[in-house]
Amino acid sequence: MELHYGSLSPLLTRNAVWLSSLLPYQQAEQVLARIGGYTLPATTLWEHTQQVGQSWLTAQQQRVVSVERTRWETGSYQAQERKSVSMDGGMVQVRGEGWKELKVGVVGTFLPPWELSESNTSRSHDLHYTAQLGGVEAFAASLWQLAVQQRVPYAGQVVVTADGAAWIWRLAADLFPCSTQIVDWYHASQQVSALAQAHFPDAPQQAHAWGEALKQCLWQGECWQVIAHAHATGLPTGYFEQHQRRMDYPAFRAQGYPIGSGTTESGVKQYKQRFCGAGMRWSRPGVNRMVVLRSAVLEGSFDQRWAAA
Repeated sequence: MELHYGSLSPLLTRNAVWLSSLLPYQQAEQVLARIGGYTLPATTLWEHTQQVGQSWLTAQQQRVVSVERTRWETGSYQAQERKSVSMDGGMVQVRGEGWKELKVGVVGTFLPPWELSESNTSRSHDLHYTAQLGGVEAFAASLWQLAVQQRVPYAGQVVVTADGAAWIWRLAADLFPCSTQIVDWYHASQQVSALAQAHFPDAPQQAHAWGEALKQCLWQGECWQVIAHAHATGLPTGYFEQHQRRMDYPAFRAQGYPIGSGTTESGVKQYKQRFCGAGMRWSRPGVNRMVVLRSAVLEGSFDQRWAAA
């Protein structure tokens, strides 16, 4: 789609769209007026942002390649490459539809264990984002496109870290069948805390002590201890039995694998900062256009994408 800047220069349009991808249009209008001395109504910012967002969205959709049509390139395999994938979701208010889930995916790179230290723990860096308003099928196409762009299929080690949502693990098995699957440590800890509160509903100190002891077992890779204690007290164990193989935290730490999905949770919050301001209601096309712009801002590729558009 050809872009028409109207009375705005390309440079001002770029900066106005970038700022509008960071802040609500009314706030972007105030910043441009105060810092740059530009008088640009929020409606003008909205129009240019929608146009650029649609252009980028169309280009992105044209690049989508399904899993079935992806050709393996043997020479591209990198045995030493270490890629992380994480997924999560957050709710966005869509006009006429109510609250809908915005599924977010993050692809990053993580360091080998010999490059880690107490001050440099296992975390993903060089993060790249994608998000999709809709079902798992639509999100799967978007996530696979990002994974192919970041050469995830050719990495020697791939780790998927997420919470216990069933749709995530089905998608991980479909797109990344050779990956190591890890339940996010903080979500697992929350599940232990829930067991403790259920066991000692009227004794918070006992609940805390009991829960902390079980968390230590879990941290040491003894998920069976959590299951045994829950069984002994008549508490549900399905979550831990289902994900036991995804909770081998000592082995994961020894390999330098990221055991927390904080990067994705942070990403969800950063998307929601733009989508969930007071009184905000979005059209579905408006969400989709802003998602592609917001993703570029979050990963720092906005100027690169702008130059390539």
